[in-house]
Amino acid sequence: MASIMALLAAPAAGADGQVERTVTRHVRSIVPPDGGGGVAVALRIEGRTLFFNYGWADRASKRPITTDTLFNLASLRKVFETTLLAQAVGNGELGLDDPVAKYVAELDRNGDIGRVTLGQLATHTSGLLLPQDHPPWPDWGYTLPEFIRTLNAWKADKAPGQQHLYTHAGYVLLQLALERRYGVPIDELIDERLLRPLGMTSTTLPRQDDSARGRLSPEHKRRAAQGYSDSAEPLGEPGSQESYYRWPGTGQMYSSARDMAVFLAANLGELPIERSLREAMNLAHQDAWIIGPQSRQALAWEVLGGDAPTTITEKYGGLHNASAYIGMMPRRRLGIVILGNRGKQYPNEVGRRILLELAASRRLRA
Repeated sequence: MASIMALLAAPAAGADGQVERTVTRHVRSIVPPDGGGGVAVALRIEGRTLFFNYGWADRASKRPITTDTLFNLASLRKVFETTLLAQAVGNGELGLDDPVAKYVAELDRNGDIGRVTLGQLATHTSGLLLPQDHPPWPDWGYTLPEFIRTLNAWKADKAPGQQHLYTHAGYVLLQLALERRYGVPIDELIDERLLRPLGMTSTTLPRQDDSARGRLSPEHKRRAAQGYSDSAEPLGEPGSQESYYRWPGTGQMYSSARDMAVFLAANLGELPIERSLREAMNLAHQDAWIIGPQSRQALAWEVLGGDAPTTITEKYGGLHNASAYIGMMPRRRLGIVILGNRGKQYPNEVGRRILLELAASRRLRA
């Protein structure tokens, strides 16, 4: 961990003022002027990391955003799960073409769900879509038995693998498959295979039960940002867990800009990590489905642009009280993480503009 953190350290003085001005100019559009939230940025550029912080982690207590503030990662959790999946594929422990019913025994192998593969879940091509996957958002969810019954009753309008539909439910099912394959809860899998090897000590997935891992630790809770709606209303408590799926492990991950900078640098291939993890990250970035002329789906990640140096590999996450983005241009040694504690901030748009502008600058031209 010490060596990784040393590699990430930005210079103590003389940080690039032009880079900071570029970041600030674009991020300003999503920093709430009413104080209801803020933004933390980690920028990876030419082998070093720069951090920038804006606004409030908690407006009521006037607690500012810092590099170590904990944010709800929302759907950025998905890229951690597909890294686990890709590592398992590389180790020969499962296959992308394996039916999910091979691992989740309660599923009906003769039903439509029985034809869905792990790779289809990871690339949003299973066709599975539940009411909790899209607006208008319902006010009800599932216990595990209810979820299994719903999946077994599900009727696909097209054969699995024939369409691209973004689905949270598919990732809940992927989580179950990984847990069943290894006999280990998802929070422990992520911790053992990703967080500990990378030294990401501030990143956590509370299990939502009565165990020691069930809630944020007191220290983590003190560092967690208060979440705000897009109208600046506080929603939930700092570090709160909300989910339509009511069993352990189905809530949200929390992390800091400092920790996510490690994950970003690892995905850029700039850290000395174990070979199977490095290969897993590379596999997770590979195109698997064409969404549109300039957009392709990988394992949770999306890839924007053609085979150009400015191609962006990215993931966006948004909830009613959190917004998050990670994006990178591997061929330019450039990447960014933007974490916000307010809903509907859309940091993906801001992140892309920052990456493209920095890539076009003279210092980053290939």
